[in-house]
Amino acid sequence: MSTASDRQRIWLTGATSGIGRALAERLLDEGHRVALSARSETALGELAAGRDNALLLPLDVADRQAVRQAGERLGAAFGGLDLVILNAGTCEYLDVRDFDVDLVERVFAPNFFGAVYGVAAALPLLRRARAEGGRPLLAATSSAAAYLPLPRAEAYGASKAALSHFLESLRLDLAAEGIDVSLIHPGFVKTPLTDRNDFAMPMRVTVDEAATAILEGLARRRLDIHFPRRFTLLVRLAGILPPGLRLRLGRRMTRQETRR
Repeated sequence: MSTASDRQRIWLTGATSGIGRALAERLLDEGHRVALSARSETALGELAAGRDNALLLPLDVADRQAVRQAGERLGAAFGGLDLVILNAGTCEYLDVRDFDVDLVERVFAPNFFGAVYGVAAALPLLRRARAEGGRPLLAATSSAAAYLPLPRAEAYGASKAALSHFLESLRLDLAAEGIDVSLIHPGFVKTPLTDRNDFAMPMRVTVDEAATAILEGLARRRLDIHFPRRFTLLVRLAGILPPGLRLRLGRRMTRQETRR
């Protein structure tokens, strides 16, 4: 349990499932004041049952107005924010034989624009914490898929690559204000979302292992929190190969997907 001086005011989105739920439970157990956001108010209530340090903010992160209103509620309840973890997201895979623009929009809505809306809502509160003498931290969950183009990941991978680029650029502009930015790039994590995948997921870790890696990375204020490192380092290495080699690698992966 953290001491009173260590306790932070935190906003966590995507709080009721997978990595988000594991993070929420850890942060609440540590005694932080945590605003929890997810679409299901019922699931949020179950997560926060018996905890007086949880603030429930049910919302769809793709709803710009709802996120703005959540920011206003946060300001009224917490004053400022010491840590923001924009974790909400989704995954759908594209079949180019039946190209679906609606699918691409569905994936970008929470994965990219939801995070953008979250940043807009959180920045005034992070700045308030900075004015109080703190060193606030903004973090968002991207994906190892942002490092390397993968078969069927046109929508998911692009949304995460866009998020990573956006946050890295934001990091440059916020540095002068004393607001730090961390990016989280998980490999495969066993969650209800990845349980739907129909392909091999090498080196998949549990949500508890993911939460440990994320919280340790945030405590060290790492710029890039990626795990499991033996997997993500390989993906990053593949991502910097010359285009022709990346294409050959991608074609091999595509053929493997086709045989499934």
